[in-house]
Amino acid sequence: MCGRYAASRRPEELVEIFGIQKWEPEETLEPDYNVAPTKEVFAVLDRVVKDAEDPRPVRQLRKLKWGLVPSWAKTPEGGARMINARAETVHEKPSYRRAFATRRCILPADGYYEWVTGTQERELEVEGKKKRPRKQPYFVTPADGSVFAMAGLYEFWRDRTLPDDHPRAWWVTCSVITTEAESTPLAVPPAEGPQALADIHPRMPLMLTPDRWDAWLDPSRTDTEELRGLLAPPPSGLMRAFPVSTAVSSVRNNGPELLNELAAPEEGTLF
Repeated sequence: MCGRYAASRRPEELVEIFGIQKWEPEETLEPDYNVAPTKEVFAVLDRVVKDAEDPRPVRQLRKLKWGLVPSWAKTPEGGARMINARAETVHEKPSYRRAFATRRCILPADGYYEWVTGTQERELEVEGKKKRPRKQPYFVTPADGSVFAMAGLYEFWRDRTLPDDHPRAWWVTCSVITTEAESTPLAVPPAEGPQALADIHPRMPLMLTPDRWDAWLDPSRTDTEELRGLLAPPPSGLMRAFPVSTAVSSVRNNGPELLNELAAPEEGTLF
């Protein structure tokens, strides 16, 4: 799954990385080292600009709220629970299938946090019998330092209790697509602890390599089977994972020190 991630790159850097054509400076976000559900996040998307003469989609850097609210929802209250969409079923789930067809985005990150738990407890979580207790947090990031481009979806929701000209009349929300975690060795295995992402958690955010960005963002691509082909996991061996301070477990903590690599898991935490 993806329940927390870090996003510290400045918008000017994201503009260069993704070839952004439209970005409004007033939508600037400060670096966030502990992104949690319901927070505002940067998203890269291709969309026609309203009232523009050119009908072609424009690549934009937009500020969205993490936690997708379907357009047909009566209230936005369920958004905090819809932060992840499973790659295996995203094309058929009522909450996601319309966005999957035409409203896909990339959520740029440095990497994501995941908490290690024991094998038996993890099996119970997969079966839906037990909520996984958080133990030692690990930070998962591309080994080469490149941007972690998470596949995402976005959706529009209209708050009918507000007038059309109200600044909060429209909500634009998003969700991260997740896939089965890699079981192959990490690019840089830690000295002790998990040697593969699947040792940390059975799910992971789906990272899109640059060769898939254009196809994924193209709203004219609506064929379900073609789009599902873009959900294939990236090549193995691209990621590294290392233990970080348990301070990240509290959303009140936020700063670059959360990404500091520990030499070993903190005392009292177990792998």
